[in-house]
Amino acid sequence: MTDDLPPSRAGAGEPSGDVPQATPPPDAPPPALGRGGRRRDQAVALGWLVVVWLLLWGDVSWGNLLAGLVLGTAVLVFFPLPSVTFGGRLRPGALLVLAGTFVGELVSASLHVAAVAVRLGYRPRGAIVAVPLRVRTDLNLALTAEVISLVPGTLILDTDRARGVLYVHVLDVRGPEDLTRSRERVLAVERRIVRAVGSPTEVRQLDLEPVERRNHP
Repeated sequence: MTDDLPPSRAGAGEPSGDVPQATPPPDAPPPALGRGGRRRDQAVALGWLVVVWLLLWGDVSWGNLLAGLVLGTAVLVFFPLPSVTFGGRLRPGALLVLAGTFVGELVSASLHVAAVAVRLGYRPRGAIVAVPLRVRTDLNLALTAEVISLVPGTLILDTDRARGVLYVHVLDVRGPEDLTRSRERVLAVERRIVRAVGSPTEVRQLDLEPVERRNHP
């Protein structure tokens, strides 16, 4: 008899409350943006383009502001870029860690490059290292590439957007241990960025084992 069953189980076709909800895979693509989301992202991009235009001129005036709006609109209309939407969460503590670590690496790398430059008769060897990232979103790819390129001695030569791979040129490579250390440093930068601005799902992806990451195309 079904009269004694709870209301949620009275119907044969209704799902039970004890059935766990399906969760999307870690590398599932983000949901498609609606028209409002695209307009918001375009408005933010236009604002940044106007700010860059004003900084280039060094003068905040109505004429420069109007010219920046016109040129920024033309860039967005005639040279559209793939939409990159921020779906993460800002964490002030992790942001401070990211900023402090970046400053420390900037000073350390600058001193190292300066020592290599003034060392008489020494010819440093360079290498190109392929580093697969664990979070393959466009935003994480761009932020990690920017932070790595700002540190002296490392430069992003190319990116594989489909596979989430950064190709990094490293200065002063003396052995295999330097290559391993360079990969670990790129992944450490990615970890700090994701912990600072990533979503909870992206933070969980940082703990995936290499085999698990290969199983998520």
